[in-house]
Formats: sequence, structure tokens, C-alpha cells
Amino acid sequence: MTTTTRAADGREGFRGGIDVRVSLRADVGSGTNAFDGAWFPRSRDLAVEVSELIAALDRRGLRIERFTYPLDAWQPAPRKVVVDGRVVRTGGFRSMDPGVVCLSWAGGNRRADLLVVPPETDVITGVRALRLCTRRGLPRSPQMVLAAARSQPLPQVPDLPVTRAV
Repeated sequence: MTTTTRAADGREGFRGGIDVRVSLRADVGSGTNAFDGAWFPRSRDLAVEVSELIAALDRRGLRIERFTYPLDAWQPAPRKVVVDGRVVRTGGFRSMDPGVVCLSWAGGNRRADLLVVPPETDVITGVRALRLCTRRGLPRSPQMVLAAARSQPLPQVPDLPVTRAV
């Protein structure tokens, strides 16, 4: 059994200058929504990514005890991750949707499903997906949420007329 130890240093992860790590609904864990939020990891290496996510959630007042993930979507992860001296168990399942991870806390009585924005997603689409997952009326499919995040036109830089110096 492998255990990864990581200390939270108080820094949130940043990608492209925009904090896009994790978004949570105000009623996270209520079980009334398709997703309780979204997570935008930097890679598919859970040995690194899980400890950063757990540390970020600790700062928001959620003491995650278990993290479950789809086996086929990630690189192998340690069975236990230690963040700031606290053990978080991890487990992978082949039956899980590859676009979702599950967090549990409060002795397993509270649970949150997070949509996973694939690490290779562009920053603008990732930010849109994070925002969409905090709204009502979301589709239950991670693929549909990501499609909705991609559907808005990307900002365009206007073509300026070329002028020549005389």
C-alpha cells in the first residue's frame, strides 16, 4: 500500500493567472443537484492532484475523509493520502463515470459529486464549466455540461486594419 504525504502550504493552484481549481455549490452535499461543483485538475496524476484538492477543501471547511474516482480515467493513486497529518482514503472503481469524482465526509453521511473538467481543457472552457456547475438546472451528464461550457463563442480579437508608416 502506498501513502502520499503532502503539507498544505496555503496556496491555491493557478492556471493561466485565473484560479480554476474547484467550485462548490452553496448547498454542497445536499443531494439535490446533479453535481455539487466542479474540479479542474492540472494533470491526471492523482498522487499530486488529490492532496491539493483536499487541502483546498479543508480551507473551505470541508474535512474530506474519502475520495473515489473512475479507475480508467486516472493514473494509479495511493490508497491513502495524508494532508496536514490527516489521512484521506482513496478508491477507484471501473463502474464510475469518467467525468465525475466523489467526496465523502462526516463519517460517510455527507457526499458530493464533482464534475471533472479534463486537465487538457482550455482555460476559458474550464472556467465556464466551473461556473456552470454552481447553477440550477444542470444536465446530469458531465459530457453535456462540458458541451454547454464550450458552446458559447470564445472571445475574439478583432482584426485591425494594417496601416503603414509614411
